[in-house]
Amino acid sequence: MQAVRTLLSMPEIMKQHTYRITIEHLADQDGSPVATPAFTFLARNHDDIPAIVQRARPSLPFDADESSALLVGLKLFAEVMLVHRKDPLFEEFYPHVGKFMQRLKELSSR
Repeated sequence: MQAVRTLLSMPEIMKQHTYRITIEHLADQDGSPVATPAFTFLARNHDDIPAIVQRARPSLPFDADESSALLVGLKLFAEVMLVHRKDPLFEEFYPHVGKFMQRLKELSSR
């Protein structure tokens, strides 16, 4: 609960949604079950990610799970990059992500 309070008290660049993300490792590369504990983290995003996934997923040429993974992963990554866009880590990559996001928007508006 402390993590939620810390995240919610962070200064905002813009109004943001708060998400709890949980990753549960179900099987290894051979398909064998694993006993790794799930981990959870909080993420903020200016977009309504579930609405974007519901709207864009049908227009992507992948199955529902792959489309969801792409969209959620991209939105989480892009938000961190947006907040830290002046960081040298993102300097060269930033314009390309914008172009890619625009292409996804074009696909989902069809």
